Amino acid sequence: MDILEAIILGIIQGLTEFLPVSSSGHLELTKAILGDTSVPEESLTFTVVLHFATALSTLVIFRKEVAEIFKGLFQFKWNDELKFSLKIILSMIPAVAVGLLFEEELESFFGGKVLLVGVMLLVTAALLLLADKAKNTDKEVSFSNSIIIGISQAIAMLPGISRSGATISTSVLLGIDRTRAARFSFLMVVPLIFGKIGKDLLGGDISFESSEIIPISAGFIAAFLAGLLACKWMIALVKKSKLSYFSLYCAIVGVIAIGYSLLS
Repeated sequence: MDILEAIILGIIQGLTEFLPVSSSGHLELTKAILGDTSVPEESLTFTVVLHFATALSTLVIFRKEVAEIFKGLFQFKWNDELKFSLKIILSMIPAVAVGLLFEEELESFFGGKVLLVGVMLLVTAALLLLADKAKNTDKEVSFSNSIIIGISQAIAMLPGISRSGATISTSVLLGIDRTRAARFSFLMVVPLIFGKIGKDLLGGDISFESSEIIPISAGFIAAFLAGLLACKWMIALVKKSKLSYFSLYCAIVGVIAIGYSLLS
């Protein structure tokens, strides 16, 4: 992998981690259209590094909130910070359970299944459109809400379902304040990413040669900077009820994908 390739992949990861267009769906479509050999296979190490970069960008954007959470946790009281942390943990349970119990079944959904991606992109488009038209409130995330949002995150493991789109839309449709919905959506995935990184490190799955340091570093920086921009942009769009633009985009790509699948 050369530096330019690493930068491009980093930018794609940084943008699609936050924008509701489904990074996995776009990758599957690219594979199908250009052929598997035309899309460079990312090493596990590089993939983990890119996800680590976007997780860090999330922490930077929400650094004040994260600092307040940790400050509140060390008070060892039943306060808002402890409640929020427990809600994040609850939201993780569905995705962790699905990932551990149905790993092989999930993998079977990947591999050029263009029709599935197209249909799931239409589902994402519908969710975004519904959320965009929902009334804004000042409601916070409840414990029961966190489980439901977590289920939507687990469903978003399917290629074509946007994780951020599914979780933010679900939150807004539950009547949760848009800004709080975006914050919860972005923060709830951070522990999962760090957990995956820890698992791979302990399992010895992450390794790289000295010649890969520069491309990996370039990809990390690109993903981090793109993540910062996309995260800020997405928060502003959610607050202003601008999800319909992404809904239209997902619908167009979904229809093209379905047409391509049926005609090929």
